[in-house]
Amino acid sequence: MHLSDIDRRSAVPLVEQVVALVHRRMAQRQLAPGARLPSIRALAESLSISRSTVVDAYDRLVSEGAIHSRPGAGFFVGDRLPPLSLAELGPPRAREVDPLWLTRQALESDQARWRPGCGWLPAEWMPHDDIRRGLRQLARRSCALPTLTDYAPPQGLGALRQVLSRRLAERGVEASPQQIMLAESGTQAIDLLCRFLLEPGDCVVVDDPCYFNFHAMLRAHRVTVIGVPFTPSGPDLVHLGHALEQHRPRLYITNSGLHNPTGAGLTLAVAHRVLRLAEQHDVLIIEDDIFADFDIQQAPRLAALDGLDRVLQVGSFSKTLSASVRCGYIAARGEWIEELVDLKLATSFGASALSAELVLQLVREGAYRRHLNLLRARLGDAMGRVNLRLRSSGLEPWIEPAGGMFVWASLPSGLLAKEVAREALNVGLVLAPGEVFSADGKASRYLRFNVAQCTSPEVFDLLDSTLERVAGQQ
Repeated sequence: MHLSDIDRRSAVPLVEQVVALVHRRMAQRQLAPGARLPSIRALAESLSISRSTVVDAYDRLVSEGAIHSRPGAGFFVGDRLPPLSLAELGPPRAREVDPLWLTRQALESDQARWRPGCGWLPAEWMPHDDIRRGLRQLARRSCALPTLTDYAPPQGLGALRQVLSRRLAERGVEASPQQIMLAESGTQAIDLLCRFLLEPGDCVVVDDPCYFNFHAMLRAHRVTVIGVPFTPSGPDLVHLGHALEQHRPRLYITNSGLHNPTGAGLTLAVAHRVLRLAEQHDVLIIEDDIFADFDIQQAPRLAALDGLDRVLQVGSFSKTLSASVRCGYIAARGEWIEELVDLKLATSFGASALSAELVLQLVREGAYRRHLNLLRARLGDAMGRVNLRLRSSGLEPWIEPAGGMFVWASLPSGLLAKEVAREALNVGLVLAPGEVFSADGKASRYLRFNVAQCTSPEVFDLLDSTLERVAGQQ
């Protein structure tokens, strides 16, 4: 416990801050059951507070049953820890910049009408007719009963893994069907890989900014997260090299193409250098490629250049086809797939046979390809119009993305994204402030916009009026 853990400017009494500090360390599993707490004198000196303050705090914790004292030995954590709370596993955050709170607001349909900050396409952009037709065809098959009622095979539907193997090869990723395992989603795939590769206390490098759920998930795995600045051509190589040398991380998690939230992509030179650094420092890479089917220019993929040696690639159909049809995958070394199948069985038993069969049918019959062609054109049109509209509102896109759905834009000078997001909620507008995506809060003047969710003029009317109100409060 350090001096920085106490805020002397806060209206919260010091005793309550010390109690909260101990509770937080327990929730973060930094104080295990039975662990000895610092002595009254040691804690008072480390926090530069009086001994009487520590005595009062420890007395309160004893009365709560959180800790107990042993005469002549000191104070010890109780035998039972409180249930895991993700909110307690990181620094306190305002709700506008808390990843889990933002996700809830975007998912709870009765809380907001407009969602330019959410990370998925509008329902009306998805192939409803193709999905309905596919479901009817599956139900009519004479052999459909197992598909409608049974678990899928442990590694996933073999025919779909064959299709995925061919699709990956088109992007330069050589992965046999035996090197692919189906998962319920890209999120579950990354969670399984974190369970497989990480131990509590390990260090993981992520882009800064990066997809905000990486922060929440890694918090749940109780690892240390290190952010590396992301540039229009990929991670800052100097900072990445320093992070790998100083922190010796186990993993680097990134998007190579259509980076979330910036929309940028790796250049070939940066991709080669990233792999050289990973080899030099013995770091594994999880390449989250769930936006691959949106990518028009097909940025270099680390998994293609690496041959799935130290890179594990994750994909999903949630963003392009349906979030309700839960189907993702992992492509990795063949010997790791066997272990991952066991881990998947231990944590979720089995995936949906129906989802895999439906995806297979839509891909095989060409419906998915036709949908993607329409989707890319529609997103390209929306991207151009939204960038122009953002500039007219005083925001500046960081880059002009070559595809996908995201624009990363800076606010006019003097405005903070979390203040704009807080004010926008009052008029039913859910925005995604930059601090949600940044491990150390360096993106405070940025917002991420989903161009597909910005097609209504009302979105920018509400945004403009929100910006005016916030600017008037300065």
